[in-house]
Amino acid sequence: MTDDLAALANFDGHVRLFPLPNLVLFPHVVQGLHIFEPRYRQLMADTLRADGTFALALLHPGWEDDYDGRPPIEEVACLGRVGWHEKLADGRYNLRLRGLSRVRLIEEVPTDRQYRVARAELIPDVAPADLARLKRLRRALAEAVTPHFTADASARRQVEDLFGGDLPLGHVCDILAYGLPLPLEVKQSLLSEPHVDLRAERMTDALKSSAARVGRRFPPDFSAN
Repeated sequence: MTDDLAALANFDGHVRLFPLPNLVLFPHVVQGLHIFEPRYRQLMADTLRADGTFALALLHPGWEDDYDGRPPIEEVACLGRVGWHEKLADGRYNLRLRGLSRVRLIEEVPTDRQYRVARAELIPDVAPADLARLKRLRRALAEAVTPHFTADASARRQVEDLFGGDLPLGHVCDILAYGLPLPLEVKQSLLSEPHVDLRAERMTDALKSSAARVGRRFPPDFSAN
């Protein structure tokens, strides 16, 4: 059993929370993070002593008014596992977090820690049994995403390899949703959708209606808290 599968198998229904205002993490991708706030340094220390996991949650708009407190966060977050880290001399951390699973945050629980903790449940992908429908959705998504990479040959090849491989459609959607410069509210809606066919349709519609083109590296770089 891999470390990722072991983390999911041993999930105890509680998650350490790392809310951010500008990042939506998805399963099957790796995000670099730089941790410098004292409360999240504590979260990292506890995470490394425990199962190596915590959840990234998107803050609601208006979070600035209560950032040091408990500003509202989205109900669906992404559970991730620390795959690599380094602790700097001043106590800050650099790390890479691999998205493992969608989680539904049920309620926050009292804790003596500086960071927030919640009861949560894993949300598995729900794929339709109609394989022909999945193939049509995969083809439609590929046709919608291709124009977004006309100016970047390297990224275009990565996307072609992604669609040409044997990854399930749900995984493909998550990787693209993470890497493409879609609005945060669209990314969050894709994270919140467990049904693979509906997620693919929603993403295809968003790409067709967007005039944006990829103007940054695919995949994205580190994010600082």
